[in-house]
Amino acid sequence: MTEARIFVDADACPVRDEILSVSGRLGVETFIVSNRGFRVTEHPQVHNIVVSQDFDAADDWIVGKVAADDVVITGDIPLAARCLEAGCRVIDHKGKAFTAANIGMALSMRELMSDLRAMGESKGGGPAFTKQDRSRFLEALDRALKA
Repeated sequence: MTEARIFVDADACPVRDEILSVSGRLGVETFIVSNRGFRVTEHPQVHNIVVSQDFDAADDWIVGKVAADDVVITGDIPLAARCLEAGCRVIDHKGKAFTAANIGMALSMRELMSDLRAMGESKGGGPAFTKQDRSRFLEALDRALKA
């Protein structure tokens, strides 16, 4: 059995530093995937993957590389659904785990909010990212890697 790897949908991820810290501490191979590139550690197990600007290029790269039991970090609900289908564990940057039991509702809510924004009923955006969110994320990442 191979060890779990971490895949990060990095363009809008506020916890890259935390991921790199956990990755380095545990020696987990990690892929930071974005369409602009980020400055990352020199650790040989951390890979900075730069994809094209094409729509969903990072998502497609991640889905094409993940294997069952890998951990994917994303706030992108359709990407989360695709990774769950591949057998991955998926968490968002606030530590919420996406599962087979909750992904349908998450996709439905995403669609509803998109419709409300299109009608001008919602301006989007959620609450600010907090220290508690960061702490929940770190706990969720540790749980996902130990599962």
